[in-house]
Amino acid sequence: MPHLTTDDGVKLYYEDVGRGIPIVFVHEFAGDFRSYEPQVRHFGQRYRCITYNARGYPPSDVPKDGDRYSQERARDDIRAVFDALKIDKAHIVGFSMGGFATLHFGFTYPERARSLVIAGCGYGAAPDKRAQFAEEAEAAAKGFETQGMVKAAEAYALGPTRVQFQNKDPRGWKEFADQLKEHSTEGSALTMRGVQKRRPSLFDLVDRMKTITVPTLIMTGDEDWPCLEPGILMKHTIPTAGLVVMPNAGHTINLEEPAAFNRHLADFFHAADVGAWPTRDPRAMVTAILGR
Repeated sequence: MPHLTTDDGVKLYYEDVGRGIPIVFVHEFAGDFRSYEPQVRHFGQRYRCITYNARGYPPSDVPKDGDRYSQERARDDIRAVFDALKIDKAHIVGFSMGGFATLHFGFTYPERARSLVIAGCGYGAAPDKRAQFAEEAEAAAKGFETQGMVKAAEAYALGPTRVQFQNKDPRGWKEFADQLKEHSTEGSALTMRGVQKRRPSLFDLVDRMKTITVPTLIMTGDEDWPCLEPGILMKHTIPTAGLVVMPNAGHTINLEEPAAFNRHLADFFHAADVGAWPTRDPRAMVTAILGR
C-alpha cells in the first residue's frame, strides 16, 4: 500500500491515478478516498487524480494524541501530499471537512493551487449555530466511543442532509453507509473533536477569504441547510468565487448527483486552465438594487 509521510511523521495512504494536470481530492468526515470514485473514474481519463485518507482514517495512521488533529493539520496534510508526490500546483477538490481544509489551504498556500472547489462546506459556521454545533460534535464523538462505529454510523448516515441521497439512490447510499461503518472508532472521535469541533467559523475568516485570487467554485445542495448561508458568504467574500446550488440535493452531492457534479467540475477546470475564469467586476458589489 502506498503511503506518504507528513511533516509530523504521520503516514497517509494515497492513490494516484491517470496522467496530466493533477487534481487532489480531499474527503469529508463521513467519507474516505473511496468517496471520490465517481470523480476518479471520470477525470482519471484526462487528469492525474490523487485521493488520500486523512489522518485518523485507516490505512492512514491514527495518532492517539488529540492535539495532532486540527484544522491546521488538515490544511498542511494537503501540502504534505503535494510535496511527497512532487506536485507544484494542482486543482484541489474538497468536500465538507475537506472543503474547510481546501479553503484554508487556498488562503495559506495560494501559489500551490490552480483552483479550489469547496463543496458542502459550512457546518457549524453560522454565528448562532456555533454552540449547537460544538455540542453535537461532542455528542457524536462520544457516540462513536460508546456505541462503536457500526451502530453510530447507522445514525450518522441518516442525518437530515443525507436522507436525500438515500431516497434517490438507496444502493449508492448503502455503499456509503457501509464504508462509514468501516472507519476507525478512535480516529473518528479524535477527528470530530480535533478538526470539526474546534475549527474557526467561516464568518471569522472573511478578511482571509478576501485575499483568495485563484479560481474558486463553491458548491452545495439546496437542502444542505447548514451550507447554504456559508456558501453565499464565500461567494460574496471571495472575489474569484462562483456558486453552484444543486436542486433537490442534500449534503453528499458528489455521490448523490455524480454526473451533474462532474459536469460542473469539468467546465470549471477548463475555464481555470485556459485563463477564462473571471474575477468579479467590483461594480457588481455596489449596495444599490436597480442602479448606482
